[in-house]
Amino acid sequence: MQIFYTLLFMLNEMSPYILLGFLIAGVLHSFVPRPAMARHLSGTGWKSVAKAALFGIPLPLCSCGVLPTAVALRRGGASRAASTSFLVATPQTGVDSIAATWSLLGPAFAVVRPFAALVTALFAGIAVGRGEKSSEETSCSIGVSGDPDSEREPFGARCISALRYGFVDLVSSIGSWLVAGLVIAALITIYVPDDFFASLGSHPLLAMVAVVVVAVPMYVCATGSIPIALSLVLKGLSPGTALVLLMAGPAANFASFTIISREMGRKAAATYLGAIVLGSMAFGLAIDYLMPSSWFSLSVAGMSEDCHHAGFPLFPTSCSVILVGLLIYSFIHGRKHNHFETTDMTQEFIIKGMNCPHCRASVVKAISEVDGVEAVDVDLSTGRAIVQGAPVHASIVSAVRAAGFDVDE
Repeated sequence: MQIFYTLLFMLNEMSPYILLGFLIAGVLHSFVPRPAMARHLSGTGWKSVAKAALFGIPLPLCSCGVLPTAVALRRGGASRAASTSFLVATPQTGVDSIAATWSLLGPAFAVVRPFAALVTALFAGIAVGRGEKSSEETSCSIGVSGDPDSEREPFGARCISALRYGFVDLVSSIGSWLVAGLVIAALITIYVPDDFFASLGSHPLLAMVAVVVVAVPMYVCATGSIPIALSLVLKGLSPGTALVLLMAGPAANFASFTIISREMGRKAAATYLGAIVLGSMAFGLAIDYLMPSSWFSLSVAGMSEDCHHAGFPLFPTSCSVILVGLLIYSFIHGRKHNHFETTDMTQEFIIKGMNCPHCRASVVKAISEVDGVEAVDVDLSTGRAIVQGAPVHASIVSAVRAAGFDVDE
């Protein structure tokens, strides 16, 4: 029962903030048009880089979900510098993860985390922009426009779209990672001895390097990383090391690096990865050595007592029930596909870089818009896409790559 109480405690602490974050995220998605964003990000100077970072920080997109958005912005006129800044800032934070960070780790972490994302994004964007010429940007822009019908939708329809995105699409996107993060955190809290990380805790820099080595190839969303960071701090790792996990885990993975290399060049991809790794460690060291430790102190005993004696407060428990219901619905809804048998009129593709339902939806949309496609079914777990109709093979490959993913031909 101890693991159940620990899970419920963390869930109750996070759920009200996560639900609020989902609502705000839906509003941002439905009322902030992407073409307007691309127009603001077309320059190569620091202003467009700063705008890209500020646009990206509140958006609740994971490191895989941000790729098709960044590619669309890039092809819609955003500069390489601004696109890199957007790619660095966006997956590290989001209105949902900032709120959840406040609930579990406190206000200091909730402020430092988006600030660190902003600084690392500015550094990466400006570094990429120094080697970028305005004339090259003009030739690279192919003028992809937004959906004009969506911009003419009435207010009521946009509100419904916001609720659907926030409480269905977004829950599907991060739900599995949130559950995984909570379970891993609970297991660490219950079963890992309190002195297990004692040696690493006394050597923060070594601990940060170890976290980077684990976090970069691993994938975890910005919200799902929070309970893991909490459990590691409670077991003896420094708050700065926890920040490294919060920054590097959601923002960097090898799939992202591969796609960024193809879309914007190896130099931009290397700058993207370097900014995340070096920036997270720099801010981690600043927390451990320059900021008051009282800002980031968490009590193991206090948490244990809360887990067992706080009871079940009505409001957070109600929010937890709603969140669990949304997670169950998204799981059931996400498993429904329009399967059809392969025939002479079908083609099969293996899509690389999909990690969440948001990725799957982007691939389905991209393939569906190709001339000659009658139906498409994409299996997220295997990356297998079955296309029915008579489209040109190369057109499918181009559409998938334009959406920010790769195809195994």
